[in-house]
Amino acid sequence: MSTSSSPIRDVRHLGDFTATARMLTIVAIAVPVGLLSAGLAWALLRLIGLITNAVFYQRLATSLVAPGSGSHPAWLLLLAPVAGGLVIGLMARYGSEKIRGHGMPEAIEAILMGGSKVQPRVAFLKPVSAAVAIGTGGPFGAEGPIIMTGGAAGSIVAQFLHLTADERKTLLVAGAAGGMAATFNAPLASILLAAELLLFEFRPRSLVPVTASVAVATVARGALLGHGAIFLNTAPLHLTWSTYPLCVVSGVVSALLAVVATLLVYASEDAFRRLPIHWMWWPAIGGLVIGIGGLIQPRALGVGYDVIDAELTGHIALGAVAGILVVKTLIWSLSLGSGTSGGVLAPMFMIGGALGALEAHVFPSVGVGFWALIALAGVLGGVMRSPLTGVVFALELTHRFDALLPLVVAATSAYAISVLLLKRSVLTEKIARRGYHLSREYDVDPLEIMFVSEVMTTRLVEFDHDLDAGTAYRALANPDDEYAAWKQQLYPVVGPDGQLGVVTRGALFHAQDTSPATPVGSLVVRSPVTTDADQTLRHAAELMAAHDVTTLPVFDPQGADTLAGIVTLPQLLGGRVRDQQEARERERVLQVRLIGRTSPGRISERASARS
Repeated sequence: MSTSSSPIRDVRHLGDFTATARMLTIVAIAVPVGLLSAGLAWALLRLIGLITNAVFYQRLATSLVAPGSGSHPAWLLLLAPVAGGLVIGLMARYGSEKIRGHGMPEAIEAILMGGSKVQPRVAFLKPVSAAVAIGTGGPFGAEGPIIMTGGAAGSIVAQFLHLTADERKTLLVAGAAGGMAATFNAPLASILLAAELLLFEFRPRSLVPVTASVAVATVARGALLGHGAIFLNTAPLHLTWSTYPLCVVSGVVSALLAVVATLLVYASEDAFRRLPIHWMWWPAIGGLVIGIGGLIQPRALGVGYDVIDAELTGHIALGAVAGILVVKTLIWSLSLGSGTSGGVLAPMFMIGGALGALEAHVFPSVGVGFWALIALAGVLGGVMRSPLTGVVFALELTHRFDALLPLVVAATSAYAISVLLLKRSVLTEKIARRGYHLSREYDVDPLEIMFVSEVMTTRLVEFDHDLDAGTAYRALANPDDEYAAWKQQLYPVVGPDGQLGVVTRGALFHAQDTSPATPVGSLVVRSPVTTDADQTLRHAAELMAAHDVTTLPVFDPQGADTLAGIVTLPQLLGGRVRDQQEARERERVLQVRLIGRTSPGRISERASARS
């Protein structure tokens, strides 16, 4: 019976997670942040309704209405978005430039580059500017602004407290996700959005507080806006085996549409940058584009919840669907590049739903609104490159849980095509254009699963404490020594009291040049930064970074004060070699051997594959 040759290590000091009781303190703070974000979401929706009613219907009301559902004079459809863009430009120039854009890139930038600190005035100006943009006909959603507004609220609360940057980030995202949940009544999708787009980690210390905020915000939303699904559709589905290949086709088409929309946004942004006028005027020009689109298809204006509902329930004509698909895509993409204020999700819902409604006239019937729902999830997966968020959003918005597998197929197909065709999404391109790089691939750090004992040097050069520095230094340059002691850089020295010290190669070099008779013992660093053989390489890397050293003495955890080796920074970096090998080196592990009959009564073997 064979036994494993793996070394026996004491790993009781290691755990699956690094959470501490501090997490509960952040949870306690995240709860009121969730309530606050729900209140802000409600206020933003009411403000959008107030401005829409005042501008397009000349009445004082706060209910959400569609700008283009009534009969409006042409001059109003054309000039209202221009006026809204002019107001936004003035607010951005004389208030805060942070209100420009659709919210998510600004939140990401605050998290990654700004220490999760958001100016208090952004929490006021962002929702007001978004309400002006949407209320005057802008084809945007409320979710981007509420992400920035809720995030700003969480950040402001955190800035009044004695917290770390990571804890501020958690509360910023807690506010952002809470606002999303309250806006769409989609708690799980909001948590996934936070994990896939904002947190840049999947750890209990952040996920638990964010979930607490989302839960509280969703409960509060029930009291403020109601509990029901926004686009409820419970019509039966008739899924067959042929449905799933067509879901792949729908996902690919959705990805191509997402790529076109993304390229249009940044082509528009590039065009606006070339204009010989101040950026303050750009949103007004973007408003003119919106107004022209409104003259062609008024239903493409505004958030468009009524249109999305009609697409998902099959209550929309073919001509209207085609017009909305083209006009909404163009005016959203071109006007967003002007730097106005508005979100991405609701427009993607409408554009994806319109694409699916067109596909429903080509693909076999599966159920009312089925293909609109599939394309909606596909466009989300392609634009945001967050397929899980897209799938769960589609489920929570409609409560059509029997469409889970088709949604997964379509969203993942769109995600696959999108990441192959575009380096960055509409959410991260703006960050890249400001000179920052953002990676959205997450995996386990190889330094976290490898141990110091796997890479450390165990053959060491040690010095007596009374040896003179000149002799010690010359010993390092002995050409007959097969061991390259010169590479060690840090040399253990045991004092007369048995206490371990270390001397650096630089100290020996300086001493042999100035006072070679100096005892090595007088050059040692007492109580050096150390690690032990059963610690992870990540722990060693953190010690090196915290103490600004590149070499650590390694102790044997099984024997007190027993030096086991030395680990250096090059050895630490070498720990990534295995990870690179697993990613790049191809090999055939198993061989298939065919057994055939070559002649009567005789069996032969041949290898059909070789490694």
